[in-house]
Amino acid sequence: MNLRFVEAFYWVASLRSVTRAAEKLHLTQSAMSSRVAALEEELGVLLMDRSDKRFKLTVAGARFLTYAKRMLELQRQLKTEMGSGAPMEVSIRLGAIESVLHSWLILWIEQLRKDNPLLELELTVETTPVLLDQIRRGALDAVFAALPAPAEGIRSQALAPMDMVFVGNSKLHRKRHYALADFAETDILTFQRGSQPHVTLLDVLRQGQVEPRRVHTISSISAMVQLVQGGFGIATLPRDAVQRMLAFPGLRALACDTELRPLPIHLSYREDPSTPVESVTRSALAFLELQAERNKITT
Repeated sequence: MNLRFVEAFYWVASLRSVTRAAEKLHLTQSAMSSRVAALEEELGVLLMDRSDKRFKLTVAGARFLTYAKRMLELQRQLKTEMGSGAPMEVSIRLGAIESVLHSWLILWIEQLRKDNPLLELELTVETTPVLLDQIRRGALDAVFAALPAPAEGIRSQALAPMDMVFVGNSKLHRKRHYALADFAETDILTFQRGSQPHVTLLDVLRQGQVEPRRVHTISSISAMVQLVQGGFGIATLPRDAVQRMLAFPGLRALACDTELRPLPIHLSYREDPSTPVESVTRSALAFLELQAERNKITT
């Protein structure tokens, strides 16, 4: 039995779409359909119900999906255990929001590369809604986002949330401690409209009866940092990202009597029996656990 045909069927069934499966495997739709048809012919049964436009597996297709997953898992295990001992190529398509990118993602990827010298990485940095859509469509293997991706075939796990702080220009904001009222008549920059940091900021300002000059929504941390450096206003950013950026001239975290709600972070990854995506996600969790232990020691 041709395992490429089994893999084609697995992804068509998992993603519930020939088009999405073709995109994942870098094939044409006709090639995907041909592989599934060849598998059906070899098995002597129909695996997909093609009687209407809605995607549906036959009873035989639903049963074979379980076997397909086992076969692909066994193939991966055989390659790992029966190999020559030389490093194996690890290919992973990751997605992350900017807060994760500017905090710890690069450090983890460097560690991942040391553990897997033949790492082939495809990294996408986008907003949470875009990342969740891409992993649902099968365009990404794992994402670090502000929300989980609840969908069939996708596992999600909440990670430690990120503390958020106000950041200002060190030449313009020199006070040791600020009250929220000090930010009245000030431009405030935060993440895109409707995001958790944006909604939280508006709630905090409303509860404190503070009306800033304007609240600007910007999806790029780099853009916010440059605007703050230029004296445009203050920004709300993850503390971990700010600590890595304090070397930037003119940037300063502002101590405030009002705390911002932490930014939730979730790891979501698609079950893929043919790739080591689960071992990669375990690597990320172990890295974050080690980072947390180190932070306890230094604080």
